[in-house]
Amino acid sequence: MSMIFLLAAPAEMSYLDLIMKGGVLLIPLFLLSFIAIFIFFDRYFYMKGQKRLDPTFYEKLNELIKAGNIDTALALCVSANCSESLILMKGIQNLGRPIRDIYDQMEMEGKLEVYKYEGNMYFLGVIAGVAPMLGFIGTILGVIKIFYNISLADNISISLISGGLYEKLITSGIGLTIGIIAYIGYHYLNNRVNKLVQNWEFRSVRFIDLINNKTV
Repeated sequence: MSMIFLLAAPAEMSYLDLIMKGGVLLIPLFLLSFIAIFIFFDRYFYMKGQKRLDPTFYEKLNELIKAGNIDTALALCVSANCSESLILMKGIQNLGRPIRDIYDQMEMEGKLEVYKYEGNMYFLGVIAGVAPMLGFIGTILGVIKIFYNISLADNISISLISGGLYEKLITSGIGLTIGIIAYIGYHYLNNRVNKLVQNWEFRSVRFIDLINNKTV
């Protein structure tokens, strides 16, 4: 019994050894995974580090605009130095123009701020689609090689087929895993950006209300 166990033991393989049998396509797959991780954390910490305006800011802004202290209101927005304040500042700079023009200018500024937040986030979506396909290509190439070896072999055995197939399925598994992680990361960040945009749109509408003698 112990002899059988000793003979079977060498067949065991660590996960790392198994992964390394995936072939050269693992190199671009792992490269994609590193890029995805870098982009995710770069955008995550950028968004986390951005300042949000508190209610006190809007109270001061209300008072200044109602009092006609436009220069002081602009200085308040500049000192806040965040996306929200830049959008509001664009609206203040266009006071006196038609309401539609003011809103359009604020919307344009908001789009510019969105570009800053998104950065290279687009590539996360690309990686989410490319990584599984790249892994699948590795599997297809492996299957082609298996059938080529079968055509050359005199005796076809299960080990000849399964030995190469399980190795090449590794690329599909890794590619799919990277794709899922990148997909989740992309939509998580995209959801955060969408929430920011909704807040900016809300504040833009409230600003329009303010200049129509209402309050923000």
